[in-house]
Amino acid sequence: MEYSFHIEGSYHPETIPMDRLAEYLHALAQLLGEKASVHLKEVTEGCVALHTLIDSPAQVRVADRIEAANAPLPPKDIAKAVETLDEMLRKDNASGSLRDSSDRVVIPFPGIEKKLSPVFGPIKQEGSLTGQVVRVGGKDATIPVHLRDGETVLTGLTTNEETARRLAHHYLGGIIRVHGTGTWVREGNGIWRLTGFRITDFDVLDDAPLGDVVARLRATRGSKWGEVPDPVAVLLAERNGDGETH
Repeated sequence: MEYSFHIEGSYHPETIPMDRLAEYLHALAQLLGEKASVHLKEVTEGCVALHTLIDSPAQVRVADRIEAANAPLPPKDIAKAVETLDEMLRKDNASGSLRDSSDRVVIPFPGIEKKLSPVFGPIKQEGSLTGQVVRVGGKDATIPVHLRDGETVLTGLTTNEETARRLAHHYLGGIIRVHGTGTWVREGNGIWRLTGFRITDFDVLDDAPLGDVVARLRATRGSKWGEVPDPVAVLLAERNGDGETH
């Protein structure tokens, strides 16, 4: 099974910068998934066409991802890969498409041809962000803070000296939730982007494993948790709002 990604209207194989080609290949790999089973076969002339070859064991799974990309609500990782490729094409003044071995378009990428909504904002709104503290530092009164949320590092966060000193105690520690006022802008593609967040306070979240939580509860004097046959199930029910508090 083969798929080809076509970049039309800007580059040719002899003019596309190597680092930009690598970025397209990386984004295409994110879309197709099954990275160990997807290979670059060739780059052909005309427009830039990246031809991929899919190993037999992964062909059905890759086809399922392509079908999911065209669904009204695709999985987040697939939607992100499609948006990344389309945004790259738009920045390169190009459009594109993903095609199957019969040259049928299976995912269109309008790129530069896509009509974008006007940018909206900035607007300020109170809210909260959650993550691990990976940076607290700076010499000014406005001190930058970075939080890691999964694979995403949230930047543009600032706070005052007193809160920064308290946050520093949680550097590379457990998960915290910061509260404050964020500044948001809606891009032309409809995605809201956080441009800044002023932290006024924070909470430390207990991210200990449930087994450790149960052990602490059972060790508490006067607690009835030692009489509960399946305390983990009860805790999960309570977290979901289904149980009664002990």
